[in-house]
Amino acid sequence: MSNAIFSLPESHSEPILPYAPGSKERALLKAELERQYHQEIEIPLIIAGKEVRTGRTQKAVCPHDHQHVLARYHEAGEAEVRLAIDAALSAKKDWEATPWEDRAAIFHKMASLISSKYRYILNAATMLNQSKSAFQAEIDSTCETADFFRFNAKFMEDIYRHQPISDPHVWNRVHYRALEGFVLAVTPFNFTAIGANLATAPAIMGNTVVWKPASTSILSNFYLMQLFKEAGLPEGVVNFIPGRGSMIARIALEDPNFAGLHFTGSTGVFNSMWKTIADNLGRYRSYPRIVGETGGKDFIFMHSSGDGAEVAAAIVRAGFEYQGQKCSACSRVYLPSSRWTELKDRVLALLAEVKMGDVRDFRNFFNAVIDEAAFDNTMQYIEQARNAEDAQIIAGGRGDKSVGYFIEPTVILTTNPKFVTMEEEIFAPVVTIYVYDDEKLDETLKIVDETSPYALTGSIFAKDRYVINHLTAVLANSAGNFYINDKPTGAVVGHQPFGGARASGTNDKAGSFLNLIRWTSPRTIKESFTPPVDIKFPFLEAE
Repeated sequence: MSNAIFSLPESHSEPILPYAPGSKERALLKAELERQYHQEIEIPLIIAGKEVRTGRTQKAVCPHDHQHVLARYHEAGEAEVRLAIDAALSAKKDWEATPWEDRAAIFHKMASLISSKYRYILNAATMLNQSKSAFQAEIDSTCETADFFRFNAKFMEDIYRHQPISDPHVWNRVHYRALEGFVLAVTPFNFTAIGANLATAPAIMGNTVVWKPASTSILSNFYLMQLFKEAGLPEGVVNFIPGRGSMIARIALEDPNFAGLHFTGSTGVFNSMWKTIADNLGRYRSYPRIVGETGGKDFIFMHSSGDGAEVAAAIVRAGFEYQGQKCSACSRVYLPSSRWTELKDRVLALLAEVKMGDVRDFRNFFNAVIDEAAFDNTMQYIEQARNAEDAQIIAGGRGDKSVGYFIEPTVILTTNPKFVTMEEEIFAPVVTIYVYDDEKLDETLKIVDETSPYALTGSIFAKDRYVINHLTAVLANSAGNFYINDKPTGAVVGHQPFGGARASGTNDKAGSFLNLIRWTSPRTIKESFTPPVDIKFPFLEAE
């Protein structure tokens, strides 16, 4: 047992590799892509560190080549969900008692493994099963995931170091306990890093977790479980149970030991789970922690003083990188009429450069949407715009799902700022533009703020500082992540803590201490060195 007070290494952002032609990393990634593409693996549940096969299997495929099977994964039934809960509860005592520096060492080991051995494994799995380009996979499954592990370890240290004031005769301190029970992590398909963070942020604070991954990101999530094991995460700390979300949630949320929900997904599902938790409050040992990041209807607003080249690049990158399947993706744009012709030409010119196709061809900026349901839903919105009197499609608008779920980057121009594609989240490569009268600046800002129930990300473009200050103030509650002269995507762990309010979630800011503090139950301890021995007070004495 050491008697030293440790400090972790300072956190740093994982460097992004460019994958340029002729580079070592490009060759290594291409080799790993071919290896994974030409094999079909079996993915079991992992409960208490053991592989569990139920015989109820589903296919994991390439969205851009949906007849190609990458893996067959087993689905949990009710019995396996209960086994996972029991495993988490059984592992909790030893894991919570593990010294914080030992937990931190495991997480730093995870980050180092991602930076080396697992970099190309995770990137290739994310590219193939989630249809991400090499760059989008690199910034997600390698860089952001490693950043979460390193920064969260440091945030844990900072939280534990935060202690109350004491005086010469009293020592006050706070013990940051884990929650009483298990945490349920429900994760989406679109970011490998989100799966990694939602499953492990509660764990680093001493909690144990039941992880329900998205079925459409199962391959990268399975490799994360292998990474956790290799880094030394004890058995049962994170239990991996792919399966039907409604069934898993019902069992987990009914359990008296349910202590917290870490969720990213749709607003509707989150609202339903919150209601179920409320209905079950009488069952629980304590009030569960509910942390959720849900939808977004993210915007770009350009003032007439903004830079046209910057705005056009922001629209194309924020709207169409990863096919618009980011919580932060821009899907509504407000442009001044005095700049519209210029911006239209710039956006269309940039879109003309975009190539669409298989992720293994690195020339493709653009790949497939995640599955057939996403394809069909998106095409319905596009057809609605095609047939509307107050909207027109000025770019894209076509889709083909014969080989992969491909939808062209689509730009809709509307004269109605409340048109359906300005209001509803589509989660797809569809951007709608509304051209406003320069003289109606404040009126349009009010529309921006009130059009959507969400408040996740948004960006403004202007050169005039007075204008920037005005826009920032008026749109204060419109976005939890607000960008000035930049696209509304690409938040970096530790730099731009991520999360929104209103219908976008609880705004507990992944990538900062604000998220980790939610996974603790603080206990204040007061120790007196000279406690009183009588009940005498000066005011009791006679005159």
